[in-house]
Amino acid sequence: MRRCFMVSIMVTMLLALLHTTTLANTEEDDDTVSVIIEVDGEPGEHQKYIETYYPSIDVVATYDKLFHGLALQGDPKKLAKMESLEFIKAVHPVTTYEANSVGPPPIEDIQIEVENNRKAHSLNKNKSNAVVPEAVNNTSYTGKGVKVGVVDTGIDYNHPDLAKNYTQGYDLVDLDDDPMETVASQGIPTLHGTHVAGIIAADGKLKGVAPDAEIYAYRALGPGGQGTSVQVIAALEQAVKDGVDMINLSLGNAVNGPDYPTSIAVNRAVDLGVAVVTANGNSGPENWTVGSPATASKALAVGALTMPQAVPFLYEPTNDKTIAITPMAGSQAWDLDKDYQVVHTTGKPTNVRGKIVLMERGKIPFYEKAKMAEEAGAEAVVIYNNEQGALQGSVENEKDPLTIPVAATTKQAGEWLVNKSQKDAVYLETTYKQTKKNIADFSSRGPVTVDWDIKPEVIAPGAKILSTVPGGYRELQGTSMAAPHVTGAMALLKQAHPDWSVEQMEGALKTTALPLGKQGQLYDPIVQGMGQIRPKLAINTDTIIYDPLLSFGKITGYKKSKTVDLVIENTTAQDQSYSFDIPSMKKGQHFQLPKNFTVNAHERKTVQVKLDVVSQQLEEGIYQGWLTLNQEKKKYHLPYLFVNQTADYPKAMGFDFSLKPFSDDSYMYQLYVTDPVKSVTVNLYNSATLLYERPFVTIDDPKIGMNEGEIDKRDLGEPGVYKALITVQLENGEYESYETEIEITEERS
Repeated sequence: MRRCFMVSIMVTMLLALLHTTTLANTEEDDDTVSVIIEVDGEPGEHQKYIETYYPSIDVVATYDKLFHGLALQGDPKKLAKMESLEFIKAVHPVTTYEANSVGPPPIEDIQIEVENNRKAHSLNKNKSNAVVPEAVNNTSYTGKGVKVGVVDTGIDYNHPDLAKNYTQGYDLVDLDDDPMETVASQGIPTLHGTHVAGIIAADGKLKGVAPDAEIYAYRALGPGGQGTSVQVIAALEQAVKDGVDMINLSLGNAVNGPDYPTSIAVNRAVDLGVAVVTANGNSGPENWTVGSPATASKALAVGALTMPQAVPFLYEPTNDKTIAITPMAGSQAWDLDKDYQVVHTTGKPTNVRGKIVLMERGKIPFYEKAKMAEEAGAEAVVIYNNEQGALQGSVENEKDPLTIPVAATTKQAGEWLVNKSQKDAVYLETTYKQTKKNIADFSSRGPVTVDWDIKPEVIAPGAKILSTVPGGYRELQGTSMAAPHVTGAMALLKQAHPDWSVEQMEGALKTTALPLGKQGQLYDPIVQGMGQIRPKLAINTDTIIYDPLLSFGKITGYKKSKTVDLVIENTTAQDQSYSFDIPSMKKGQHFQLPKNFTVNAHERKTVQVKLDVVSQQLEEGIYQGWLTLNQEKKKYHLPYLFVNQTADYPKAMGFDFSLKPFSDDSYMYQLYVTDPVKSVTVNLYNSATLLYERPFVTIDDPKIGMNEGEIDKRDLGEPGVYKALITVQLENGEYESYETEIEITEERS
C-alpha cells in the first residue's frame, strides 16, 4: 500500500484555505536574527557563559520547564561563532517568507441576530450555514477569570471583539512582547490565531464559547503560518510560566508518533497542571492520519464535526432532475430566489444577463471564468468538471471579489445540462436539503502509532465556523476550528469547578460526550473518540470516568491477555451503583468485565477491564468497538481498540532535510520510524518523467522514533524538484514504499 505524506516537519497550522503560496527566504545576512538553541545541562549556567564571553549576543529568554534552551538575538556572523560550543545540541533559526497572493478581504460589516437559543444568525443578509461559536455554550458560565493561552500565528489584539479579553502575550518568532499576526510587509499575512482566539473568547458583535475568558497569545508560527517545533515548545513553556490554565494548539504536522518533541512537551505541560487542547489534523478520512502534537498521550485531541446545514441543489422540473452543486470558496452564498435559464458557453459569455452561465473546467482559472460571466450580467455561474469525480475550487480575489455565486458540479451533471440546453431552454430552480450533523471528511483519524492510543478523544464543530480575523470576520473550517470550541468548553468547566484538576475536567468532558452514529450503529472510535462535547452535562455530571478510551495496544504472539484500569469517580453525596453490559461473544476475543459494583459518595474506584485475544483466530489489523457502562438510567459508551499483529500504518514518515544551522556545506535530514525495520532508503526520481535519478539517503537499523543524520552539500546532486521514494525493508524481509516530493535549491542559506 502506498501512502503520501508531507515532506516538511515544520509545524504548520491546519488551515482549510484553498490557495497556493511560494516560500522564499527573505532574511538578510546583515540583519539581526533570532534563534532558539537547545542545550545540554542547566540553561541558566549557559546564559551566564554567553553573557560573559559573547556580550554582543542578547539572551532573550531561558527555557527549563518543558525543554532546555535559550532564545538568542544577534548578528548572524557572531551567532555562527558559537556553533563550536559543546553544550549546544541544536539551533533553530527563524525563517520568513513572501506570498504570491492572499485570501479575500474579511467581512467588515457583520450582522448577527441572536434568537432564543442563540444559535441562529444572518451574515450580510444572505442565507448562510455559518456556525457561531457561542452555540456550543448552553450554560450560564462565561469563562470569567480563566486564563487561556493560544499558541498560534499571533492575534489581532486590536480587533474590537478581542481587545477587551486580550491580556498579554509573547512573540516566539521575533522574540518580543508583541504577538501581532503577521502583516503583509513581513511576508505572508496570517489570520489563523485571531480566528482561533475569537472562537474561544470573542466578546463583541460575535461571541465566543467563553466570552469572559482572558486571552494570552503566543506567536509561534510566523509568516505563512510556519515555525519550528522548538518555537512551539518555547511558546508552551512561556504560557506555563505565565500561569495560564489551559492552552489551545490548533497546529500540527504529519508525524503520527507519540514521542515527537512537541508531543513530549505537551505531556510535560499537563503534568505541570495546564490542560492542552490540540487539533487532530485535517488529513482525513484515512486512518493513521493524526499528527503531533495531537498524538501526545495527555493532549485532549479534537476532531471536527459538521453541523446541520441547508445545502443548495439545482432542480430541473421538466425532467424531475436534481443536480448537486458545491459552492466555491470566495463566492457569494448561493441564494437564488427564483428559477433562471441556464446557458452554456465555451468562450467569453454573451447574452447571459439574468441567467446562470454553465462553463466547463479548463485552463482558464475559475475566478477569470466567473468574472467574465459577472461582467456580462450573469446571475450565477456553474463550472462542471472535465474529468470524473467531485470538483472543489476557489474564486477568491482580494482586490476585486466576485458579487455573484459560483458553484461546481460533476462532469456528468454538466454534460447533461449541455445536451438539454442545446435542444430547449432549460430553467433551474434552487432547492435546499437539510443535512444532519456528521464527522467532517477532512478530520484526521487515529489511532496513534507506537502506543496505539485512540485519537481524537472528542469532536466539536469544525466546518463553516464564523469567527474574528484581522479587519473583520470570516468563515473557516478545519480541526483548527474544532479545538478552540473544546478549549472554550474547558474554560467554562474551570470557572464552574475551579478546584478540579486537568484530569477531572477532561474526564467530565469525555464522560458526557455524545457518540454519533447512523442507523443504530455508532461510528468507529478512531473517527470520533467519545463523541460530541456537551459542556452543560460535563459541568453537572455525577460521574467522571478517567481515561475512558480503552486502548489495549498491539497484540503479538498466539494468545494474550491485557488489562486496563478504569478509574470512576462519584461526584455526588450518595453511593452510586454501576454495571457493564456483557458484550456478545466474538471469535478470537473475549472481555472480562465487573458485572456490578458500587462507588461510594465523593470517592473514586478502580475497576479492571480485561481482554483475552487469540491472535491466530483473527486477521491482522485494527479491532475497535464499544463497551456500555450503566449507572441507573444513564449509559456511558466506552470505546476500545487493539491492533492484532500489525496494520496498514506507515512504517516511516515525515522525511525532511534542511541546511544545518551555522553551516554552508552540511545538511540535516530527519525521518520518523514507527516499527522495528532493517533499513530505510530514499531514492530520487525525476518529477516529470518519473525516471530514476540517484540514491539520496540510506539508514541501516533505524531506531523507532526520530532518526537524524547529515548530508554533505556535494552529495545533494543537481538542484530541482524530485519525487522521493522512501523504501522500508521490514524485519520479515518484505518492503513497503512511501512517496513524497522534495526540492533541492541552488541556494539554501
